[in-house]
Amino acid sequence: MRITGDHTALAIEGRLDVRTAADARARLHQAVDGGLGDLVLDLGRLEFWDATGLGVIMGTHRRAGRIGRRLVLRAVPAQLQRLLVATKLHRILAVDGGIPEVQVS
Repeated sequence: MRITGDHTALAIEGRLDVRTAADARARLHQAVDGGLGDLVLDLGRLEFWDATGLGVIMGTHRRAGRIGRRLVLRAVPAQLQRLLVATKLHRILAVDGGIPEVQVS
């Protein structure tokens, strides 16, 4: 896993799973704590995630909200979009461009 960016925009490449969660959480929380306004998280190069990875994203969302920021997901892979719809998390998380609810089948 590799995270690049700053306190306003980050991109995750590779895997966001149980093995990378602690490092990802630390980096994302550091970005949230160090900036103002929206924090854009680009997931376009995310190859794999598991429930732990989704938990990292949700934890970052909650942390941002507590300090008046908003986590905005960008370039969400289709499989993750379907998961967000199935779990109704697309109603909680800000997704750049939105996610149509009809994608669940």
